[in-house]
Amino acid sequence: MFFKGKKILIIGGTGTIGRRIMERVLEEEPEVVRIFSRDEHKQFTMQSKWNNNRKLRFLIGDVRMYDRVYSAMEDIDYVFHTAAMKHVSFCEYNPYEAVLTNIVGTHNVIKAAIAQKVKKVVFTSTDKAISPTNNYGATKLTAEKLITSAELSKGSAKTIFASVRFGNVMGSRGSVIPLFKEQIIEGKEITVTDKQMSRFMMTVQQAASLTIQAMKLAVGGETFILKMPVISLSDLVEVMIEEVGEKYNIPLEEIKIKEIGLRPGEKKYEELMTYDESLHAFELPQMFVIPGPFLSILPYENSKKATPGTYQSGDQQPITKEELRFFIKGENLI
Repeated sequence: MFFKGKKILIIGGTGTIGRRIMERVLEEEPEVVRIFSRDEHKQFTMQSKWNNNRKLRFLIGDVRMYDRVYSAMEDIDYVFHTAAMKHVSFCEYNPYEAVLTNIVGTHNVIKAAIAQKVKKVVFTSTDKAISPTNNYGATKLTAEKLITSAELSKGSAKTIFASVRFGNVMGSRGSVIPLFKEQIIEGKEITVTDKQMSRFMMTVQQAASLTIQAMKLAVGGETFILKMPVISLSDLVEVMIEEVGEKYNIPLEEIKIKEIGLRPGEKKYEELMTYDESLHAFELPQMFVIPGPFLSILPYENSKKATPGTYQSGDQQPITKEELRFFIKGENLI
């Protein structure tokens, strides 16, 4: 087992993905897992739920503060960096705050990891980092570049850095699914930006698995991208209305749909890999890997060169409504 007897730090560990990573890592009998976040209430809730598990340590801190990040990494083997400002609208209206968390915070993680001789760091990025039209995507793209370039700037340090790119994660704090559910129950009306919109979608379990697999495979500077299904927003709206209406005994004809148009910084479609990236990418059965610019050979079994092309949600065939319904029910989101 990869994490057996090791010490792990999860930055942003009280978030949806951070919690699932923690659960998966604990299965491999690590020596300790440190949960780092600035959310005192969520840390208290996690601590209570896990019955004061002796392998868990809870650290209050902000990724913006280098000294706190540095002390949290003392004697740590592996770091998962999942902390971020994630909501597009908040990053648009508070741009410098997003810079401080997503860019300066990532720089702090890199510096501290090198100083504390951490073995590996995996950073979680987003499809919005590709051809960004909003500040959130721009800050995540810059953070990705920092992680990749750390392989060159780390000098003689042995720390390995890599990134993973997600689509939308079902049920996470950034997901529209909990929002749609709340809107239907409280107001019998869903607010939709554009029903023609499409998105890459993955479960929390898939996101955690990709991140952990990236940690195990990384040799330096790569970006890992899960092959994930595309959903149509119009299908998602219909499934949510049908399922929430049935569960809470709300007549379907009473639930209205209000289409408001794209908000500032939003895209109609998302990308996970650009055409230029695809020219250098390799393909594994469940993911693509974009090697770092300083990595000449991809050391993975069963890999092949990726077919050149963009990996865009608008070009992919969405899954069916029934497949989408299966995913939502399987994640207990209704």
